[in-house]
Amino acid sequence: MAKQSAIFRCAECGATHAKWSGRCDACGAWNSIHEEAPISTTPGSGMKGAKGKVIPLTALDTKETPPARVKSGMEELDRVLGGGLVAASAVLVGGDPGIGKSTLLLQATASFARKGVKALYISGEEAASQVRMRAQRLGLADAPVGLGAETSLRDILTTLETERPDLVIIDSIQTMWSDNVDSAPGSVSQLRAAAHELVSFAKKRGTAVILVGHVTKEGQIAGPRVIEHMVDTVLYFEGERGHQFRILRAVKNRFGPASEIGVFEMTGAGLAEVANPSALFLSERGQPAPGSAVFAGIEGTRPVLTEIQALVAPSTLASPRRTVVGLDSGRISTILAVLESRCGIPFAGLDVFLNVAGGMKVVEPAADLAAAAALLSAREDVALPADMVIFGEISLSGALRPVGQAENRLKEAAKLGFSQAIAPSGTKAEGSSGMSLRKLGDLVTFTGEMFGAG
Repeated sequence: MAKQSAIFRCAECGATHAKWSGRCDACGAWNSIHEEAPISTTPGSGMKGAKGKVIPLTALDTKETPPARVKSGMEELDRVLGGGLVAASAVLVGGDPGIGKSTLLLQATASFARKGVKALYISGEEAASQVRMRAQRLGLADAPVGLGAETSLRDILTTLETERPDLVIIDSIQTMWSDNVDSAPGSVSQLRAAAHELVSFAKKRGTAVILVGHVTKEGQIAGPRVIEHMVDTVLYFEGERGHQFRILRAVKNRFGPASEIGVFEMTGAGLAEVANPSALFLSERGQPAPGSAVFAGIEGTRPVLTEIQALVAPSTLASPRRTVVGLDSGRISTILAVLESRCGIPFAGLDVFLNVAGGMKVVEPAADLAAAAALLSAREDVALPADMVIFGEISLSGALRPVGQAENRLKEAAKLGFSQAIAPSGTKAEGSSGMSLRKLGDLVTFTGEMFGAG
């Protein structure tokens, strides 16, 4: 058989190239093309005329039983997983260095083990003694977890074949190396090979595998995107180091809803679950102050109330500053443009600072109206009522568009003691008991009624 030549593959889009170049022709990414060796060199895989077997086919109406799930007892983790861990599933967890990924997974492994799940924790970054010290600090030393420190993929798979665990944690996938791939650990070839072997083992043996992945400076999981396609679930562990809150967010889940979140609080004894994140994010609110607005949002399937804070001040710079934390900066620029062109409220010559309290990240367009309210409140130096929540999308014409799950947003607000809400006129919901709901059609009406501007 002819010798297989090296492959040059883009780590961003997966496109293959005949030779190395500095820029990928398919996606335009720079310095993303890496040389990799073929994953499989099995004799006969490239033999001419080799014949495979016929695969069984089924009809679309075939009845399938829902996958069995095992609950960890950590309700926030079980919520993000879709109701519990599914056997034979592969989960990829990414997050910034030091954010608490290893702590979360060690706590989760101990919780599963205490419920009778045979669990192994394989660390490729720390010695076994270091993991034991963390377990003792977290009060998990008595959990029946099998602990190992190894980076050789062959040795790990041999151990898994012998032990046959129900759950295995690999911390992290970037440290694993396969001796049949001629490249350094952490390279694209090694990552693809290690992920392929571990996911294949999970499917064949019915073992749930959780992989820890490093992230790049852009916040994406390092390595080729094909790894995210291989696994069943992709979770991101988010948070600011200056805040004690941590958000576990599902961006892909074949066994449950995507965009679901779990909220944790970092304490001296590890990560503690936050059953009511809305109350926690709003716990530090004091007297009403200009530049503060409460947004009734939806994260996955749960309503979450957060505080959006704004500061508008005269600028001494030729180009005023626009600093946005926790929101899409491009969308905030659009809102500022709509306020100026449709409502006649200029922000030229003013520095604008916008922040979501508690280190929360808000991505849904329903936050447009709350962000605009915070900006106008800061600019006009007028405080909004402390018992008011706001949500709605702003179009380029200045019209307010309704958003989904309005009833759930209002119920969560009423539960926390809010008595009035502002929403777009097309909102199909009525105020909860004791809550008044004002429906407005456009941004001009909103600015005129709330601030006497526009």
